[in-house]
Formats: sequence, structure tokens, C-alpha cells
Amino acid sequence: MDDLEDFRWISGRVVWILVSVAAIALGFMYAPGATELLKIWGESAEYSYGYFIPIVSLLMVWQQKHTLSQMPFKASWIGLLVLAGGLFFYFVGTLSTIFLIVHYSFILVLFGLVLSMTGWPPMRFIWPALVYLAFMIPFPPFLYTQLSFALQLISSEIGVAVIRWFGISVFLEGNVIDLGDYKLQVVDACSGLRYLFPLMSFGFLMAYLFRGPLWQRIVLFLSTIPITVLMNSFRIGVIGVLVEYFGIAMAEGFLHDFEGWAIFMACTVILVIEAWIFWRFSKSRPPSFWDAFNLDLPESPPASQAVHTRTLPRSFLVAVALIVVAAFASEALSSRPIPEHQRTSFIVFPDRIGAWDGRPDTLEAAILEELDVDDYFIGDFLSQNRQRVNFYVAYYGSQQAGAAAHSPRSCIPGGGWKITDLRTQVLDEVLVRGEPLTVNRLKIQRGDDKQLVYYWFDQRGRLLTNEYAVKWYLFWDALTQNRTDGALIRLTTVVQPGEDWSDADARLTEFADLVNPQLTPFLPD
Repeated sequence: MDDLEDFRWISGRVVWILVSVAAIALGFMYAPGATELLKIWGESAEYSYGYFIPIVSLLMVWQQKHTLSQMPFKASWIGLLVLAGGLFFYFVGTLSTIFLIVHYSFILVLFGLVLSMTGWPPMRFIWPALVYLAFMIPFPPFLYTQLSFALQLISSEIGVAVIRWFGISVFLEGNVIDLGDYKLQVVDACSGLRYLFPLMSFGFLMAYLFRGPLWQRIVLFLSTIPITVLMNSFRIGVIGVLVEYFGIAMAEGFLHDFEGWAIFMACTVILVIEAWIFWRFSKSRPPSFWDAFNLDLPESPPASQAVHTRTLPRSFLVAVALIVVAAFASEALSSRPIPEHQRTSFIVFPDRIGAWDGRPDTLEAAILEELDVDDYFIGDFLSQNRQRVNFYVAYYGSQQAGAAAHSPRSCIPGGGWKITDLRTQVLDEVLVRGEPLTVNRLKIQRGDDKQLVYYWFDQRGRLLTNEYAVKWYLFWDALTQNRTDGALIRLTTVVQPGEDWSDADARLTEFADLVNPQLTPFLPD
């Protein structure tokens, strides 16, 4: 038999037919998840680069085309285990309505499918492209919110230091920069995440292409984090200086957006300079900085080179069969008839509860589209001494992926509110189905305004406070009962000047005790 250098491998028609079958099945299964990704990329500036990630990933594999053609593919049954794990998480994510699990399951399934086809030696050249796909997946909302808030505070502090360096008197309260005549609030859009996510993806690509020691490539990638934080902080400081001398227009409109674009380009230049320093002081550096990156195109095989057709790995055949079965199972689950539940519409929800008079309200069309709620009630209830409680309940007849109760823990910071305290609290005075009601209790603050929030989930007869428990029971009930209906209930009251938090607690507890019996016709057990 010829040596590997004397011939190349090609895949036969049967292999390509199986690849096409797997691609069609995966496309059917992951179409809702892909649609959600496209929506996020189109609506969120932080992830607008996501369109390019799959393309770059394919180019990374294409660049290894010649190397892979010199290697035989061997069966890998471990790939089947990875694939099975990915399919398991696909069903967990689909039934529990968590798109994040669905998205990551796709990478696992793809990794297992490729490994079952190629075996381990070729996978050494393919895995970076598969890992790179993770950069197209958004952060979990709760993690994004916490990271954004932390970066806001850090950027505000460093930005204020820059302003003071210019000799300008400035006061910082939280993420509000007080210049005297003007106040600048460092909001989510100014946290730096718009630069961090795309810069990290670019840093990973640079580290992959850079021909240097492993430690240099790791530093290249990890340095994207401090570069982003420092440059974003510098941007905030510069905006503060410009506002001080030229007015608030410097922090608005085109100039604000242009400054952001310029800072991102500066971050990219700094990353390139960092790579140049590594190249410049390397003892065995390539002749030019351009040569320090593996930008070579795949070689064309010699016309005289012999060709061998790959044999079909049995593990790959089983992997394709598993994917096809999973696609049919996915269709069977989604086509099961959803049981109808007798309930009353919130249109007739009473506008008087005990001594509290209600003033029903409506949500804006854009908010309703985002919530994708089936039925809801929102309104203010006033007691006889004019104390106010805002009552909101959202009902979902079917909480499929993308249409599920939105946790206030994730939504509240989007309105500029800061969660200063979060805990669960048992309301011994409020009995629901003979048991004391447990709620999530949030203290929130925006400037000098304070509010207290209670919320809990009514999910098919279960009263829950833990968002992860909600998702688990969604998965379990969808599997065992074909039910995914449920509701979110939220009570909010303003803490007036001179009031204590205990006053707000008493108000919400009293209203919760009165409103819970009224919910029975509207929320099926």
C-alpha cells in the first residue's frame, strides 16, 4: 500500500448522502433555535457579529482541507456518546423552553457527529472550528445582567478617574456620573459588552492563527477582557470631559455611536500590537509579522496523486440513524395534542379586591410581542388610605421555547433598576391550598426611588420561586403530562419617603392574602 504522502483520501457518494440526511434532520430539529439566534443577532448590538461566526468556522475547517485529505477516518464510538448527550440536552432544552441548552446541544451534537465520522486524529484539526461556534450563542440572561452591572460599576469608577485626571470636579454615585450641570448614567449599552463579545471572538481567532507558543496564544485571547474594560472606561471618561466643555450633545446621537465604533477599532489595534510584540521579541520568529499567522490557503493536490475512497465508519452510520430517530421523536412530541384547560379570561378579573380599588391597565404592543403572553392582567390597586400596589399576572397556555414566563430578576434591571436585595420569604399569613405562600422578595432602587417586589410562579398547581425548578418541572410535565401551561404573579409597591421596608412588606402581604383566592378561576391546577 502507498504511504500517506503518496495518495489522498476522498469520501464516497454514500458518505455524502448520509451527511446530507444528517444535515436535513438537524435543520428540522434546530430550526426554532436558529430562528431565535437570528432574532437575537438582528436585535442586540452585543451579538450582531453572530452572523459571521458559522462562516468563519467553515473557513477554519476548509483551511485544513489538504491536511484532512492525507488522513484516514476511523470509527469512534466515543463520538456516539457525545452525540447522545447532545441529543439529550436538545430534548431537555426544548421541553423546558431554555433556548440556551438547545443552542449548546447543537455544538455537542455536531462534535459527536464529526468525531464518529473522523475519529480522534483528524479531530485535532477540526475541534477549534467547532469550539468557535460557541461565540455565536448569547450569554444566559441572568449572567448577562450580572456581568453588565459589574462592568458598569468598574467602567464608571475608571471613567471618573480619567475625568478627574483632566482636572474636572466630578462625583460618582453608583453608575451615575455627576458633573454638576449634567448627570451621565452608565447604562447597559455602556457596560462594554458590545465590545467584549466580538473582541473575544476575534481574539480567539487570532490566537488560533498565531504561530507562537501556547502561552502567548492564551494571553492573546484572555487579554481581550482587560483591553475592553480599560478602553470602554477611557471612552466614558472622554465623553465626560467632552460633555463638561461642549455640552450634553457629546453623549448623544451619532457622536456617541461613533465614539463606540472608534473604541472598538482601537481595541482591535491594541490586540494586533500585542501579537506584534510577541512576534518581535520571539527568538525563532518568522521572517515577517504577516508570516506569524497561519493564513495559508489549502494546497491543491497534484494531478498525479493517487486517490483512495474512504470506508464508511460504522459509528457514523449509527450516529446518522440516531439523529434521524431524534428528528422523528421531536416531531412526535411537538405534534401531540395540547390538553385544553377550563379557565376564565382575565378580561373579567375583578376591579375591586376587598377594600382595594383596581385601575386596570394595558401593556404596549412591543412589550406584548416580546412577552408572547396568552393572557394577562396588569393594574394598580389603591387601598382606602391611598396606598398603591401594582398587580401583574401573565398566563401562558403553552410555554414552548421562546414563549415562557419572564423572570422579574432578569427583566427589572432592563428598566434601570438596581436589585439591592433578593431573598425568598415565607408569608405565614397567606395560605394557598393550605400551605403558607413563599415568594421571591426583591428590594429595587433607581436613584432615590425605592420599590419592593414580590413574585412567584404558579405552574400547573405548583407554587414555585426558583427559576431552575420552574424549568425542570416544565421539562418533566411536558414529558409526562404534555402540559406546559403556567403563570407568573408579581406584586410591586413604592416605598414612600418616611416609610420603612416593613411598611411595604405589610402592604404586599395584605394584598397577596386577598388576591390569591381570586386567581383560582384564571389559573388551572
